[in-house]
Amino acid sequence: MANTSIVWKNQTKLRTGYTTGSCAAAAAKAATHMLVSGEVVGEVSLVTPAGIRLYLEVEDIVKENNYVSCAIRKDSGDDPDVTNGILVYARVTFAQDDVVKSKVILEAGEGIGRVTQKGLEQSIGDPAINLVPRRMIREAVEEELQKAGIDCGVRVMIWVPDGAEIARKTFNPKLGIEGGISILGTTGIVEPMSEKALTDTIFVEMKVRRENGMDYCYVVPGNYGSDFLHDTLGYQEDAAVKCSNYVGEVIDDAVRLQMKGILLVGHIGKFIKLAAGIMNTHSRQADGRMEILAAHAAMAGGSRELICQLMECITTTAALELLEKEGILKEVMSTVMIKIEEHLKHRAGDVLEIGAVMFSKEMGILGKTSDADRLAQKIQSRKKNV
Repeated sequence: MANTSIVWKNQTKLRTGYTTGSCAAAAAKAATHMLVSGEVVGEVSLVTPAGIRLYLEVEDIVKENNYVSCAIRKDSGDDPDVTNGILVYARVTFAQDDVVKSKVILEAGEGIGRVTQKGLEQSIGDPAINLVPRRMIREAVEEELQKAGIDCGVRVMIWVPDGAEIARKTFNPKLGIEGGISILGTTGIVEPMSEKALTDTIFVEMKVRRENGMDYCYVVPGNYGSDFLHDTLGYQEDAAVKCSNYVGEVIDDAVRLQMKGILLVGHIGKFIKLAAGIMNTHSRQADGRMEILAAHAAMAGGSRELICQLMECITTTAALELLEKEGILKEVMSTVMIKIEEHLKHRAGDVLEIGAVMFSKEMGILGKTSDADRLAQKIQSRKKNV
């Protein structure tokens, strides 16, 4: 069993896990040891790039004269990861040709995705095994060869039997990785509910768009925004990057990647917070929805009674109904969008064109920044040329 550890997130005690990269490296290490020593092992140890030593159970061992294969079961700890529990396999065989003497030749089999677009760590056509896992696999295998005093090259095949099916539930299809999962991990350890893991994925998704010719794109928090893009605005949702709650980070990513422009499209429940400069829209970070609406309602001449009613609202839908009934909804949304544009442009600086469209499910478009329509046209024209 792996010696996982405990971390605290939002006053909750959570168990860490280990990555598909750690699984692949451990499986390759165990298979190599069994191939060169002739003995069967039920457990393998692996030191991760984070410096944490894992002790992992070896499963489904197949030992033949010319190869050994085995698997390590992925444990994501308390992280809600679709790859939790999968078996990551490695098969190790001696290389017969002198060209690969003393080298580790890494190959990918069933269930490992292939890169189909620019912008990822690997080139188009290569298996989606990232750089750190590649290094981990190579070093783990070389360690066993050196211990046995064997000066011979080996071929290491990594595969995941259920990888193609599991990949449909991941970001891989949007990132241009087809046919399976990726072998990932920079530290070898899965930290549950990791914000960095999510923001790294957002960055990669935008990087793929950028390196495939889309220097303008939409940004949506989630499915509400994607559906509104497609169903109401008639825009192409595959030209959008999902940012979750990380509006500030995705703006920073766009600047870092030298994007020319982004258009944010989102529901008022999240985007109203942008009017106060709140760039992480998760309720855990900040709320302020009713305070913002109440302030703008007061600016529009709303009564004290209305302001008090707004402050008691639980949902933005209820607040919008009050503003509409009072006859000041349009004016309130106008000043709200001015503030949203001000804060977005401050975050983006002078190097990135930026705009926003805010909507509700019941009332449709509530407001646009001044550059929103122009940005939408640029995104659509770029999409046609990609």
